[in-house]
Amino acid sequence: MTEPVYLKLLTTNGIKERVAMAQRCLDHCDLCPRNCGVNRNAGEVGFCKIGKLARITSYGPHMGEEDALKGWAGSGTIFFSGCNLSCQFCQNFDISQFAKGKEIHSEEIADIMLNLQNRGCHNINLVSPTHVIAQILSAIMIAAQNGLRLPIVYNSGGYDQLSTLKLLDSVVDIYLPDMKYSDASLAKRFSGVSDYPTINQAAVLEMHRQVGDLQINASGLAVHGLLVRHLVLPGGVAGTQEVVMFLAGKVSAHTYINIMSQYHPAYHANRYPVLNRRITPEEYNSAVQSAIDAGLHRLDCHQNLP
Repeated sequence: MTEPVYLKLLTTNGIKERVAMAQRCLDHCDLCPRNCGVNRNAGEVGFCKIGKLARITSYGPHMGEEDALKGWAGSGTIFFSGCNLSCQFCQNFDISQFAKGKEIHSEEIADIMLNLQNRGCHNINLVSPTHVIAQILSAIMIAAQNGLRLPIVYNSGGYDQLSTLKLLDSVVDIYLPDMKYSDASLAKRFSGVSDYPTINQAAVLEMHRQVGDLQINASGLAVHGLLVRHLVLPGGVAGTQEVVMFLAGKVSAHTYINIMSQYHPAYHANRYPVLNRRITPEEYNSAVQSAIDAGLHRLDCHQNLP
């Protein structure tokens, strides 16, 4: 069994230093690219609507993830409230946009991680972790001290700060970012951040630098590396061709990518005619072909269309 990378930092007290650095960031929060600058340690909140304590909505073994993550016993997902994006089509808008959930201390998050391990989950899957990295790092340290031995999955919207990602070097085993857009104007219109493509690409490059291509063991489980998610949007809004060309040309032709077909109009999507429909089989097949033509060969393609 491959040991998770954070155990080495645990033995050198390196993870304790990371926790302290992340906690200091909360004094003038710059954990994500929005750089709100609020004092979250004093209870102030910025764009993400989360203060000193993280907030969660649910946790448990999840069988809806990629095969290499869910395995036969499930991915140990923890769903964090709040988000640093404002996606107008978000399917979990009550959690992301309205921060529905319960405030929770890092010690309690650590207990959840150990509970998921005891339930046989294959990994700890941190869903929407970007804005609560300080609290998560503290929880990982506590859980590791008490026997956590599962890989850590960083499952983000892909709008991640480089300095924060560097705090996660040798802590995260599997990076699972979205690549939502390649066009800045569309990113601004539909998710509220015009610099998404630039920030996202830099983040994915840093993630790959840290963990490399996805490694899957003899049991079919992901143990280390990068796995990219790309949701195909109607009308070419996601810019699939540019995304896959970037991955193949700038990251690695061996990048594992899940090209997702499950888009459906949600939240405010009905305000935008281009987003107010499901994608067609032709749009999905074209996205898959773009990835193949770009030279990517590790594709997760499960068409789920009406």
